[in-house]
Amino acid sequence: MLDTEFCGEIIKRTKNLGLLDYQFLLKAIVSAGIGEQTYAPRIMFSGREDNPTLDDGISEMEEFFYDSIGKLLERSGLSPTQIDVLVVNVSMLSTVPSLSARIVSRYKMREDIKVFNLTGMGCSASLISVDIVRNVFMSQKNRYALVVTSESLSPNWYSGNDRSMILANCLFRSGGCAILLSNNRALADQAMFKLRCLVRTHHGARDESHECCIQQEDAQGRIGFHLGKTLPKAATRALVDNLKAISPKILPIRELVRFAAVSMYRKMMNQNPTKGSGPRPVLNFKTGVDHFCIHTGGKAVIDGIGVNLNLSEYDLEPARMTLHRFGNTSASSLWYVLGYMEAKKRLKKGDKVFMISFGAGFKCNSCLWEVVRDLGDGNVWSDCVDSYPPESIVNPFLEKFGWIRDEDPSTFKML
Repeated sequence: MLDTEFCGEIIKRTKNLGLLDYQFLLKAIVSAGIGEQTYAPRIMFSGREDNPTLDDGISEMEEFFYDSIGKLLERSGLSPTQIDVLVVNVSMLSTVPSLSARIVSRYKMREDIKVFNLTGMGCSASLISVDIVRNVFMSQKNRYALVVTSESLSPNWYSGNDRSMILANCLFRSGGCAILLSNNRALADQAMFKLRCLVRTHHGARDESHECCIQQEDAQGRIGFHLGKTLPKAATRALVDNLKAISPKILPIRELVRFAAVSMYRKMMNQNPTKGSGPRPVLNFKTGVDHFCIHTGGKAVIDGIGVNLNLSEYDLEPARMTLHRFGNTSASSLWYVLGYMEAKKRLKKGDKVFMISFGAGFKCNSCLWEVVRDLGDGNVWSDCVDSYPPESIVNPFLEKFGWIRDEDPSTFKML
């Protein structure tokens, strides 16, 4: 686990940083909302993050794949040969043969299995994978699909000093999950959720959106993941467009009529909300949604969605606690948030769960799940959920390394 002491050691190993860079890192880590029990690949603990090999990335993924898939198959009672569709999404590692082919080989899956291997799709890849399965299911009945989602961090550590690229080192952590989907009606009583609708929004045609979140080289030729200053703006635009498309599908007619009436009234009264005449009318998503499953892209992402959707701290708690316990695990983060709700026994039969994810491109994807039965089974949260939410989620990094803020650049040395 990445506790404060070990994070400090990793930062000290990065020799290209100066005092101002360390002060920037201190501020970023302390304000990230990430705790001391997150996970990292083995290469970090051996001190080789600056010199990764292809095998490091592959072994990181295989260790996760075989553990999570094995547990899922054992729990479901399915044989690997019963899987009809396999979708694997790992954005930052592309191998030949593909990672999905390695899974097929390991579990000796059928020759006619439909296989999809997604790379470069970013943190929104999970819902893209679900959408692929949904489309396959439209033309084929009584099928099983396995979705595997994770991220390979081993080959993607940034060792330079470009601040827009250092941020990724602070935010991303190891994690992943395996999800079993089926359209066999005979299994309805065994299901946990039913997919009601899914909407994908892609703003790749906008240069500002396309370039705000991108893998590139810095001035010294070091490869890293750039998070630009226009990212919040791009995320907001994508979210607004996505909500416009999905809200008629998930909200009751009475709420849509209320919103339309209020908007029309304000227009007739010549009240322009952009000129300080009061808050503009907003949709009340709680009229059609019981739980909000938000991508843990960072504290600012969670806060921003909370403000835009007028959510309470209770609504945001699953995302905040997931960020604190596991960090940003990329596309798999949504399922950790969902797991928190399950472990806290929040999910009851008939409840609606709204998932929202963002990804490079720039993309915003969302979907609505209906809870099929009361849920409270054990999951990845079982060993710690009783301690959440903690009394404080303040990162102890500030207490140990806060002295960096007061150092003199002319005399500073990191020992």
